[in-house]
Amino acid sequence: MSNPAPLSFVHRYEPAAQAGAPPLLMLHGTGGDENDLLGLGRMISSGSALISPRGKVLEGGMPRFFRRLSEGVFDEDDVRARAAELAAFVTEAREAYGLAAPVAVGFSNGANIAAATLLLQPGVLAGAVLLRAMVPLADPPPAELGGVPVLLLSGAMDPIVPVSNAERLAGQLRAAGASLDHQVLPAGHGLSQADVNLARQWIAGPARAAA
Repeated sequence: MSNPAPLSFVHRYEPAAQAGAPPLLMLHGTGGDENDLLGLGRMISSGSALISPRGKVLEGGMPRFFRRLSEGVFDEDDVRARAAELAAFVTEAREAYGLAAPVAVGFSNGANIAAATLLLQPGVLAGAVLLRAMVPLADPPPAELGGVPVLLLSGAMDPIVPVSNAERLAGQLRAAGASLDHQVLPAGHGLSQADVNLARQWIAGPARAAA
């Protein structure tokens, strides 16, 4: 791992090991940090550069990417501000490390901020793997994603994200023009080997083709 540049988020950076592999923006869930998803990044795309920031919002001492008012109820003004903040960090990181636009790989809260960034800051992300994401904005502004590839993996038995909520997010992304693959897995909120396998196949296929 190389020493991270002094950017606006505490983060980890690992340079690419393979030409043509899309850089991955790893976005942890509640209580995670910049180290949390590096192993997942290596598993799903071993040649990719990895940029992994730590969320700046603390909830009971646990890092998150935006505030929530209660379980599943988000501070949408904060969501909008934090999506802009993350987009600015992506620009900084691209300049500092010489990266192409990254594919976000987010879990739970990280997936939610990735979805919000797609809808609020089109053009910042080259695509996204959204693991257990839910609707971050009740009424997002019109966006034109122009076929940006997105993989949304939901859990049929997820106690935090009802499938109906994930389907609403899928509808928002499709309406914005994303090239969406939404799959509901026989899983809960935690990640399974199926998530890893599907994400690996998707990054090697649609995400790389769009890079």
